[in-house]
Amino acid sequence: MSAPSAQRPSAPQHTPKVSEREARQVAEEARERDWHKPSFAKELFLGRFRLDLIHPHPLPAGEDVRRGEEFLARLRDFCDSRVDGALIEREARIPDEVINGLKELGALGMKIDVKYGGLGLTQVYYNKALALVGSASPAIGALLSAHQSIGVPQPLKTFGSQEQKDTFLPRLARTDISAFLLTEPDVGSDPARLATSAVPDGSDYVLDGVKLWTTNGVVADLLVVMARVPKSEGHKGGITAFVVEADSAGITVENRNAFMGLRGLENGVTRFHQVRVPAANRIGPEGAGLKIALTTLNTGRLSLPAMCVGSGKWCLKIAREWSAVREQWGRPVARHEAVGSKISFIAATTFALEAVVDLASQMADENRNDIRIEAALAKLLGSEMGCLMADELVQIRGGRGFETADSLAARGERAVPAEQMLRDMRINRIFEGSTEIMHLLIAREAVDAHLKVAGDIIDPDKPLSAKAKAGANAAGFYARWLPKLVTGPGQLPGTYAEFNPAGHADLASHLRYVERASRKLARSTFYAMSRWQGRMETKQGFLGRIVDIGAELFAMSAACVRAELLRTGDDHGREAYQLADAFCHQSRVRVEELFTRLWSNTDDLDRRVVEGVLSGTYTWLEEGIIDPSGEGPWIADATPGPSTRDNVHRPVR
Repeated sequence: MSAPSAQRPSAPQHTPKVSEREARQVAEEARERDWHKPSFAKELFLGRFRLDLIHPHPLPAGEDVRRGEEFLARLRDFCDSRVDGALIEREARIPDEVINGLKELGALGMKIDVKYGGLGLTQVYYNKALALVGSASPAIGALLSAHQSIGVPQPLKTFGSQEQKDTFLPRLARTDISAFLLTEPDVGSDPARLATSAVPDGSDYVLDGVKLWTTNGVVADLLVVMARVPKSEGHKGGITAFVVEADSAGITVENRNAFMGLRGLENGVTRFHQVRVPAANRIGPEGAGLKIALTTLNTGRLSLPAMCVGSGKWCLKIAREWSAVREQWGRPVARHEAVGSKISFIAATTFALEAVVDLASQMADENRNDIRIEAALAKLLGSEMGCLMADELVQIRGGRGFETADSLAARGERAVPAEQMLRDMRINRIFEGSTEIMHLLIAREAVDAHLKVAGDIIDPDKPLSAKAKAGANAAGFYARWLPKLVTGPGQLPGTYAEFNPAGHADLASHLRYVERASRKLARSTFYAMSRWQGRMETKQGFLGRIVDIGAELFAMSAACVRAELLRTGDDHGREAYQLADAFCHQSRVRVEELFTRLWSNTDDLDRRVVEGVLSGTYTWLEEGIIDPSGEGPWIADATPGPSTRDNVHRPVR
């Protein structure tokens, strides 16, 4: 019989102990601090609506379009003929022949340059491919995304040596699957406590530790591993990135994890015990691992909202087909306002999400703008709205939405996997930075300009001389900046007139709203910093709403610009204007509510309730139930050492 949970360690005992301030310092040192290129979203948070940065909408080169469309056609044929999403769901595994077929198709190398054997697709077409294959099977979309967006190819592309690129990229383009290993049993978004070690030993490093939730880890051939190098003579130390052969001696995949959704996901627990890695496999210098990880995610995050776009398109198709057939009280359910509003939300939001992803992706391809905030906003908006659209589809389908596709088929109805879509989409609010972490990450970037001029004023470690200097700098900055937030082009009725063509919906009024709202957003941020100063970082509810407002304004802007692009290209322009208009009206309702909740909310009351919950004040409220949870520690012990489990690693050949 297992030991009582009270007698077990509640967390890995070897995890480094760090203070909150130390943890924040590690994260701050890893982020990109400079802005060398313009950023539409950064300007938006500062109250400057730089429409010129996104309009006219950037377009891909003709050759990129040709190659991208040719691959999409081949991928569609493959998905239609070779991918059985229902089988993957039932067996909780992508068949090896499907993975090998994807390899033959070149899908592993979509983002890898042709000189290394890849397809060299642009970010735009890579995302379109993920949306397509993800609609056939979300598990396949996750496998390809984890391999290319955050796996070994992306950090090598940006930070790898030429020798590393020549060695690994040809393998990754055609045969080898990769995985990204950062998370540990007791370390999530707080990398300062990362415990996996990489100890220098001659021309090698010796890795010890345990990694959790290693997507693709069960089938991977190559791993990018984040480990802590101890500081010593000749070694700077710090969190460092390594390329590791997955079949190296001492690596054990101890478990294939199972989840509520993405049942075909090859996600595991990987233990390293005395694993020798050549120093030549280190990516970048020692201590640069976290910066490499965060930089990789700047564009890597775009893959997730791309798949959310694909799910939105599917939700819209099913909602349209079902709601025209299903009748209640003598009318198709789509004709009832309660259901119709949900369909309108799905259609308008899908249009806006695609606009956001395509715009951010094209900007990434052109490399003219810094898109770190845009990519993060796309991930935040896509994951939240994608999950909500799937939930609304289940509601539109009613009892059939809650019923599995197999059960529907068994009783003679169309096998619509709506409940599976909801389960599969739910992870997106957690993957690659949870919604809560994304709020904090984006908020930090949004207030960067303020911290650069006034940060020393609120830093308790800075001497009075530094505070005085910062005060003088801040006075000059705000004397120039604040007056610009009072009036702007959003108050002039004729501004953005090209977005109000005859016979189309008026999108100019929405862009004027975005301009006014961006200035209001900047003023609100300034007022909050003046009010809370050093305590601003603890006001996570406020910061989350600030970010959500910015996300809505970015999406409104992208939707309008995309609609105008389609109109001028004579490609469903009138319909695009209608969808953009609907989304902007819906978004404005949400923005106004968020502005109200900046200052009228229950944040303080919630904190008091939380203190009561943690202190046991409300334990009486938990009485009268049976807890079905099993025994065991809340967090598994990950003390380094040899594995006692069977190795479930199974490379696909």
